Amino acid sequence: MYLCLHKNTTIMRAVIQRVKKASVVANGVKTAQINQGLLVLLGVEDADTAADIDWLCGKIARMRIFNDENGVMNLSVQDIKGDIIVVSQFTLHASTVKGNRPSYIRASKGEFAQPMYNAFLEKMSAEMEKEIGAGIFGADMQVELINDGPVTIIIDSHLRE
Repeated sequence: MYLCLHKNTTIMRAVIQRVKKASVVANGVKTAQINQGLLVLLGVEDADTAADIDWLCGKIARMRIFNDENGVMNLSVQDIKGDIIVVSQFTLHASTVKGNRPSYIRASKGEFAQPMYNAFLEKMSAEMEKEIGAGIFGADMQVELINDGPVTIIIDSHLRE
């Protein structure tokens, strides 16, 4: 079944990558580095709410995408005591409907997106019961990772599939 979203539908979007290791450098300074865990790229839209943050953080923390002793994806990042880095990325809301230059009109501006990003980091830290690594909001960043699997999952908070 193909699901078509109305152009005014808003979503908090996350791209989750299972990693063997990852790091973020912002403005020439390494801001986060982890070994086994998750790298989460996060995009925010204006209609996103605290409920979106709560749902998405819970889903990410408990998503069973790490292998158990039988090689079956049956463990969460919490189960393996892994780490998480969250990087803000407005380009996740790129619209490529017209022309060849993506439009970012759906992505929230900094005055809304930055507090939502910070709230996401706080909630994710609470879910994991430890500090979460992060980039610097709005900075030019270089993200380095070794994707494990590879396993990459996209979650939209309003689809909840």
